[in-house]
Amino acid sequence: MMNRLQLKQRRLKRRIYRVRKAIQPKTARHRLVFNRSNRYLSAQLVDDATGVTLCSAATNEKGFAVQGKNKEAARKLGEVIAERASGKGIKQVVLDRRGILYHGRIAEFAAAARDKGLEF
Repeated sequence: MMNRLQLKQRRLKRRIYRVRKAIQPKTARHRLVFNRSNRYLSAQLVDDATGVTLCSAATNEKGFAVQGKNKEAARKLGEVIAERASGKGIKQVVLDRRGILYHGRIAEFAAAARDKGLEF
């Protein structure tokens, strides 16, 4: 019998798989992955064709303006990752929310990235 934590992790893996399956046909674009841990938020831009991380940002980086994992930190993270992506010449991406509902922190992250010029 599974305990509650194992069941929760299993459901999250299923959601991650469903989201990834839906965005895989758009292989011409790079994947913008949003992740939240218990303490921090992070994002990375991945090229699925080669399996390489092109750029990344996290709230636990040295010199990051806002610490923690609230909406303000998510907005700042979206701005930082968009600036780094535009520095590499990347404009069009597809958002991989990893099974997280598009609400709250992830919506703030996406809005900030769009405001700074990323298209998705």
